[in-house]
Amino acid sequence: MRLFEILLVLSCFALLVDLLFIKRSAKKTGLGLAIGSSVIFVVQLLVEGYRWQLLLVYIMTALFILIVSFRHSGKMVNLKIGKLLKYSLSSLIVILLVGSTVLSAYLPVFDLPEPDGPEKVGTQTFHFTDQNRDEVLTEDQSDKRELMVQVWYPTENRNNNKRGTLFPSDTEMFKKYIQSFSTSLKLPAFVLDYWKYNRTNSYENVEILPSTSPYPLVLLSHGMGTSRVLQASQAENLASHGFVVVTIDHTYSTFATIFPDGRVTDYKTKMTTIDDRTKIGNIWTEDVEFILDEIEKLNLGAIESQFKGKIDLKNIGVMGHSFGGATAFNTTYLDQRVKAGVNMDGSLNEVENRDDINKPFMFIRSGSFKDWLVNFENDRNSDNEVNKFLSDELHIMKNVSEHGGNVIYVEGTQHFNFTDLQFYSELIKLSGITGDINGKRGSSIVNQYVLDFFNKQLKGTGGNLIQGPSDMYPEVKFIDPEEL
Repeated sequence: MRLFEILLVLSCFALLVDLLFIKRSAKKTGLGLAIGSSVIFVVQLLVEGYRWQLLLVYIMTALFILIVSFRHSGKMVNLKIGKLLKYSLSSLIVILLVGSTVLSAYLPVFDLPEPDGPEKVGTQTFHFTDQNRDEVLTEDQSDKRELMVQVWYPTENRNNNKRGTLFPSDTEMFKKYIQSFSTSLKLPAFVLDYWKYNRTNSYENVEILPSTSPYPLVLLSHGMGTSRVLQASQAENLASHGFVVVTIDHTYSTFATIFPDGRVTDYKTKMTTIDDRTKIGNIWTEDVEFILDEIEKLNLGAIESQFKGKIDLKNIGVMGHSFGGATAFNTTYLDQRVKAGVNMDGSLNEVENRDDINKPFMFIRSGSFKDWLVNFENDRNSDNEVNKFLSDELHIMKNVSEHGGNVIYVEGTQHFNFTDLQFYSELIKLSGITGDINGKRGSSIVNQYVLDFFNKQLKGTGGNLIQGPSDMYPEVKFIDPEEL
């Protein structure tokens, strides 16, 4: 909970205590408490903003302020009620207030974890249209493939801009965005309204930090059905260490993607068979390759921007979560411009003719991977299409491991510990999609190993963590090729 939210809750309980236990003659105490609570109430609403989770606290605080003020001013008739009714009513009020407070604590307004690099982070959003590709995920045959991307980069933030919000700051755009999210989650839109307060550590549209040499580039893809928003902290952390990072919304495979003209697209991707995976995987791979083409234009000045000459196109990496991780592998294999890649807990979408990859690659898997590996070994020889696909995938991972790459897993994590979803609520752990590990700890571990990998492969520095087990991160386990 935020500072003034905590103070508001405390003042509400203090007012209740005054009503129950403080004598009417203690005017200074009561009136002082009412005035102080009123100030906190107003400041919380003006500075931090209204939240539906605190609705009962708002109502009861306002009511208590009025009652306490009238009670100690002598203008209120002294109503006598029985002790049973008095304490029963008080108990109900306490239960309601505790419930409201718990909702606020478990559905919090949050800031993304601060990046641990030396540089501040800037961000800028672009809208690109691939005129050479038809949009196959819509029914309109005239549609072309449109993509929204967000660029994250080192900055000085000379003008001392305020940190940006995680979601669109424009009120109308935010409403459309949240409406699409809430529809996908089958929730009323107001339930997610408080997301408008969630903040990043980045500054929008500020100048890139001048450098004597261009910055290495990393392209980052989200998981199926999520959004680039859920990979923001990873992008920020890399950017704070001197990388330019481009996060991509793969249109019609997200909860919501919003375009500059106010259009919002939702999820329309069909994923029922291995053939579907391959088809969509090809679309996403082409998305990454197209965005890389556009970044080249930015760097050359063919598209006007501040990034001309600022990006090192000889040192390009790709990474992604889940289906985005599979896309990262596929792009690393197919695109000669890509030097190295990272797959965060993603099963591959293409295994044919992929076992001879000769570039550095790292697979980071969740804590359940080791158990899955043991269970699969018992069923590896089953004659079915899925088992053959998984067996080929493990063969690829073994080949990567034997040729200078890495296959690791992080104990205590589950699939969505590789996203920012773990910061949205502790209640998410109850669903099993995040693990027992502390969210910030899990995020930090993934960030450190991704950074170490790209430092070595794209900058020629570091590389200590990916050499083997570390006492600093005992949760990280390295898979021996023979185990695959």
